[in-house]
Amino acid sequence: MPPERRSRTRPDRRAGARPDRKTRMRPDDRAAGPDGPLQKAAPSFQRKSPARPRAAAAVVAAEEERRLRQRNRQTLEEGKPAVERCLEELVFGDVVDDEDALLRRLRGPRVQVQEDSGDSEVENEAKDNFPPQKKPVWLDEEDEDEEMVDMMNNRFRKDMMKNASENKLSKDELQKRLKEEFQHAMGGVPAWAETNKRKTSSDDESEEDEDDLLQRTGNFISTSTSLPKGILKMKHCQQANAERPTTARISSVQFHPRAQVVMVAGLDNAVSLFQVDGKTNPKIQSIYLEKFPIFKACFSANGEEVLATSTHSKVLYVYDMLAGKLIPVHQVRGLKEKIVRSFEVSPDGSFLLINGVAGYFHLLSMKTKELLGSMKINGRIAASTFSSDSKKVYASSGDGDVYVWDVNSRKCLNRFVDEGSLYGLSIATSRNGQYVACGSNCGVVNIYNQDSCLQEANPKPIKAIMNLVTGVTSLTFNPTTEILAIASEKMKEAVRLIQLSHKRNPS
Repeated sequence: MPPERRSRTRPDRRAGARPDRKTRMRPDDRAAGPDGPLQKAAPSFQRKSPARPRAAAAVVAAEEERRLRQRNRQTLEEGKPAVERCLEELVFGDVVDDEDALLRRLRGPRVQVQEDSGDSEVENEAKDNFPPQKKPVWLDEEDEDEEMVDMMNNRFRKDMMKNASENKLSKDELQKRLKEEFQHAMGGVPAWAETNKRKTSSDDESEEDEDDLLQRTGNFISTSTSLPKGILKMKHCQQANAERPTTARISSVQFHPRAQVVMVAGLDNAVSLFQVDGKTNPKIQSIYLEKFPIFKACFSANGEEVLATSTHSKVLYVYDMLAGKLIPVHQVRGLKEKIVRSFEVSPDGSFLLINGVAGYFHLLSMKTKELLGSMKINGRIAASTFSSDSKKVYASSGDGDVYVWDVNSRKCLNRFVDEGSLYGLSIATSRNGQYVACGSNCGVVNIYNQDSCLQEANPKPIKAIMNLVTGVTSLTFNPTTEILAIASEKMKEAVRLIQLSHKRNPS
């Protein structure tokens, strides 16, 4: 058959392949216009679908977005070191050009959950887009083998053996045995270890409070005015004298009353000041005192001066921080002490109290360093301190007695016996005027009410602290009277913090 005739009959064959004539139109009918004459229909390869331009535009847009992402990624990675880029490849894999693959990897395996009838079609479609759960590449037979723990070669595990045949136990059995031993020692399962405990009414109330908290606005992250009850969280920071360490014994450490500055002094003849930031604690200044091993150093009440005494000298050094001058006080008129060591500064900054020998302690003017008067107790004076209003002086003697003196009249107001004390070592008063703490050589700290110390000869302590076994050489309250710090220089790490309640009695 000639080619021309074969090409003319081919459309008839294709039309005859589908005998559904009711739903299909002839080519001549489809090419005819509503009013115009019939026209010959264009071949199928010349008719373009209207969806192809939109698909091509979407491909171009996706390609342009991929190029922009790659350009931004290259800009960000220019400054990265090679080690960081290698670490990112190890963690995230080689998915530089496919961020969708990285997102699928971060989503994790797909979790099969029961489909909720209330979910919308968009949510259900989003759930179906999660990748399926992957199977492990290989299984290690040694992981499936149960590892046995030797019970005979460990003296702690040996006590948990019930019979001689239990020379080896699996890890699961050993964990159960340890759990049984713990419950036996605690007398049962403690409340904090009960994971399946039902919620009580207090838990429901706390949830209601949380809901109410989320419905209101305000400054909920402000610092609390009081410490929380129970366990206090503490953080170990950089050492205060990290930029100037010393091998000599440190005798005094004190924070500045108004600035973030700490002072460190010791037997190396130096007083150092550091800026406290918790990270590097840079050194501000160091004052070296020649042949003057420091027994005690202290800030003045306003923080403008530093006072220092030595272990074998009667000289009192005063360092003026504003002027940067070191002023030695060689002799105080009327003061006949050969050695000046222990001293106290009044809270209002008006007086300086120096502990002498033979039961004497002397009151000096903080401004002029002149002697105002002297007072005497029976026996030797062990420690002294001012009251919070600087109107009274509490002095602890070596016989276990505590004397209360009036600053203005220099008269003894009361004398009481520290219960159970044979030899007093330290004494401190709280800033709010509520407590008096007395430390003895046996490691006991008695806390008294200040009102009872002024009126009774044998007041009863409201709390006796027996956490130390050696002499209590240091006592101090924090500014808010919520913590009492006690320490002993006779033993390493002999420091304790006692949290006081907000009521009249300490917890």
